[in-house]
Parts: sequence; structure tokens; C-alpha cells
Amino acid sequence: MELKIIKIGNSKGVRLPKVVLEKYNIKERVELILKDDRLVIKPVASPRKGWEAAFKQMHENGDDQPLIDDVFEDEIWDE
Repeated sequence: MELKIIKIGNSKGVRLPKVVLEKYNIKERVELILKDDRLVIKPVASPRKGWEAAFKQMHENGDDQPLIDDVFEDEIWDE
């Protein structure tokens, strides 16, 4: 696919067609990787995407219990 370089303020850029944006799920941000003699553009994934559903499933399965107690028997509270 050949794209035209366009002026954007004092910089230059490329416009990505809507079909490309949709196919690769590109929303607001991309990562630009410089590798050998190539530019690779890939969408930035949300690092916490899906966590809410996973936590809900953990709760439903009873897997959201603490692994250690919040308070230990030998703790001294007077300090």
C-alpha cells in the first residue's frame, strides 16, 4: 500500500485508511518501531484490558481470597 506524506503543522505524517485502522484495531495511539531499514507501526494495547472481567470471574469462582493474612499474630501495635 502506498501512502502520501502530508504536512501536519511543522511535521509530516501519513493518513491511515479507515479499513486499516479497523482491521488492526488502531484507536488513539500506535507504537513506532525502527527495525533495520523498516518502520513498523503497531497499535498500543491497553495493559489492563480485560482485567475487570477477569476480576469478576475470579470473584464468582472464589479465587479472590488473600494468599496471606492482612494481620499477623505476632504484630506489635504499640510501636
